[in-house]
Order: sequence, then structure tokens, then C-alpha cells
Amino acid sequence: MATKSKAKAKGGIVELIKTIAYALLLAGVIRTLFFQPFWIPSGSMKPTLLIGDFLFVNKMAYGYSRHSCPFSMCPFSGRILASDPKRGDVVVFKHPTNGTDYIKRLIGLPGDTVQVKNGLLYINGTLAPQQPDGIFTEPYAPQGPMRSMPRCENAPVSPGGPCEKDRAIETLPEGLKHAVLNIDDDGFGDNTPVFVVPEGEYFFMGDNRDNSMDSRFPRSAGGVGTVPFENLVGRADRVIFSSAGPSMLAFWTWRPDRFFVRID
Repeated sequence: MATKSKAKAKGGIVELIKTIAYALLLAGVIRTLFFQPFWIPSGSMKPTLLIGDFLFVNKMAYGYSRHSCPFSMCPFSGRILASDPKRGDVVVFKHPTNGTDYIKRLIGLPGDTVQVKNGLLYINGTLAPQQPDGIFTEPYAPQGPMRSMPRCENAPVSPGGPCEKDRAIETLPEGLKHAVLNIDDDGFGDNTPVFVVPEGEYFFMGDNRDNSMDSRFPRSAGGVGTVPFENLVGRADRVIFSSAGPSMLAFWTWRPDRFFVRID
């Protein structure tokens, strides 16, 4: 009887291990094929995304690609299109040169012209108007695991003091509205040449316009240039969790007002 009991217990442990292994395998498949977790490390997308926001990227938004499906599981090397990327989408993509994950807003579609003049965005020669929307304020204090300090329009600011930036609502040609920030009146990216977006590529910008190395800047200068369709990982739709501290375990720095917030 004791031998049977030991065998039964051993069998139960084996089944438990198998169940855990299957669950981990399923979670890995779901992560690989459908969703990818992403932690916001920088302030380039403020105020839409804050340092410490945690989200899942919808990897199926634009179909499969080599970045969303491992070769061993995919019988193709290109991308199967699900839907076209839309202007205004917030997208995670691979840097065309070094493969690092970036997250920015899609501004220019293939064939578009894009230019910034005096800090204002022009798409195909038409202004994307901005409506002043008050002041974005945050403490001048270390942010996130990298403990980076925010840039302030009202600099210099004492530690812990209010770090301010002008906030505006920008309207893209299709009518989508989103918030943008301004730090400098004549920043390095506030006046650019006319960019022509090549076929099969996309033009991205950060919402924190004076604090984003994006498609306005060539790769040789630390920017991303235009991004090929193949490099798009997926669309960011919703913030799941948010922490202002150095670790997600620092519960006293959690931002409950940002849990499950839709990304516009």
C-alpha cells in the first residue's frame, strides 16, 4: 500500500511539472506570436507614455513578420499583411541599424512628404495644427530604473521642483488628435528639410518633440531615419501597469490612474 501511495504521489508531481511546462510553453508561444511586453525606458513619448509605463504590443496588428515569428515556426521570410499601419498609431519597431526596440508615433506613410517648421508639423505641405492645452508638469527628480532627469522648459529647476513643458493638442490630417510637448522654441529638430518617405517605409516622431531622436535625424547622427515595414513589431494600444520608481516592486511609486489606460 505504501508503495502505491508513493507511486501515486510521484505521478502527481510529474503531472504538476508537465502542467507547468505546458503553461510556460503556451505563454511563450502567445508572447512570441501575438503579444510582446514592453517597458517604457525614456521620455520621448511624453505625455502619451511615461517612463515606467508597462504595456503589451499587439504583434498581429500588421501581420506576421520575421520579428514576430521565429523562423522555425514560420514557413516564410517576409511579412503577411493583416492591416495597413495607420498614421497616428503608436508603434514598436526595430531600429534599422542596431535592432534595438523603439516606440514612436507613426507620422509619415509611404510617399508622404514630412517637414517641421518652427516646431510645427507639415504633412504633404499641409499644417497639422496645434491647439495650446496648458502645461505638462512633473517633478524634477530621477525617473525609472535608469534614474534619468527630465528636461524642463522652465530650466533651471531645483531638485524636486516643478519641471514644466508647454502642452498642445495636435491634429493629424485624418482627424486623430494627440498631445505633444515643447521644451525649446528653436530646438535641433524644430526646423527640418522636406523628407520624402520611400515606398515600403515609414516616418516616426516622438510626442515629446524636443526630446526624441526619431525619423527627423539620420542614423549616422543617432536617429532612426525612415523605418522599413519589415521592422515594425506591432502596435501599442493600452498601458497595463505603471510605476514611477526604479522598480515595479516599489509599490509606493505605482500610478494606478495609468493602469489599463488606452493609448491615443
